[in-house]
Amino acid sequence: MTTPDAPPIRVLLVDDDALVRAGLRLILRGAPDIEVLPDDPADGAAGVQAARTQRPDVILMDIRMPGTDGIEATRTIVAQGDSPQVIVLTTFDSDDLIVQALRAGASGFLLKDTPPERLVDAVRAVVAGDPILSPSVTRQLVEKVTGAPPSGYAAARDRLAALTQRELEVAELVGHGLSNADIARRLYMSVPTVKAHVSRVLTKLDADNRVQVAILVHDARQD
Repeated sequence: MTTPDAPPIRVLLVDDDALVRAGLRLILRGAPDIEVLPDDPADGAAGVQAARTQRPDVILMDIRMPGTDGIEATRTIVAQGDSPQVIVLTTFDSDDLIVQALRAGASGFLLKDTPPERLVDAVRAVVAGDPILSPSVTRQLVEKVTGAPPSGYAAARDRLAALTQRELEVAELVGHGLSNADIARRLYMSVPTVKAHVSRVLTKLDADNRVQVAILVHDARQD
């Protein structure tokens, strides 16, 4: 949770189902450190415009919407720079779409039937720079979709070669879904030092978020 003096986390809801938006709004309004923005976009194009004008910290983005879908909207929003964290919402019936969204720059995903407390925790987590996927879910999702050796194996190895040994160790642990605190304990470092390493890893790998690092690490492990 944010400190008492910190501004609230500004959240934008983008979903074509009015009942889903109403339910999410009701859940998030119960958290004292979260502000749900007044815009209520029902498609990706409107979501992109609202992201520009409302400047949210986090967007909860449906994947499947008419017109501009959540994947393309996420890609456009992330490409604008200084972008909000995007969490895609899904019914988990199409793993390939989820990975496309993560590659487009989403910070993670949630099922639409996620318990209220988990939803609130996820919003706080992405703002804090921590992944919202558990290690088991990260592995299952990435490996299910990229089970065969990817054509980008060599390219992934080349990109990881730009990292120092310590940065590579951090990237590997990010790839296993560990939080900054978990990595700090594993590598006997302080959390601020881990955050600095993660920041450098993201910059060197030209990755928008930790999930993209996880996918890249997985790709590079394929033999």
